[in-house]
Amino acid sequence: MTLDEAAPRKHVEWSLLTNALVEIRHNGHVIRTGIVEDTMPDSSALWITADSSNPRQMFEACQGHQVWVTPQELSGELSYRMTTKQIFGTKTTRSTQSGATR
Repeated sequence: MTLDEAAPRKHVEWSLLTNALVEIRHNGHVIRTGIVEDTMPDSSALWITADSSNPRQMFEACQGHQVWVTPQELSGELSYRMTTKQIFGTKTTRSTQSGATR
């Protein structure tokens, strides 16, 4: 799978998403897309920044909202906002991270 083929994935740790572009879904429908401005430390709520057509808005997990993120390439030293585990669903180990093979 390449980055161009990466599909949105449900993200439950909302507290890690500040400044990320996300989709807010409710009952399986996308209800808002935007940049996360702030989050609660316990991932119970987040705020999407205001844009040209929507005000700043809060979404709460207890109301059934879900946050979906599509991996994106970033500029700068980081290659991707999300880890390979989140993109590809694989678990990395120390041996694979250091380049060692078993």
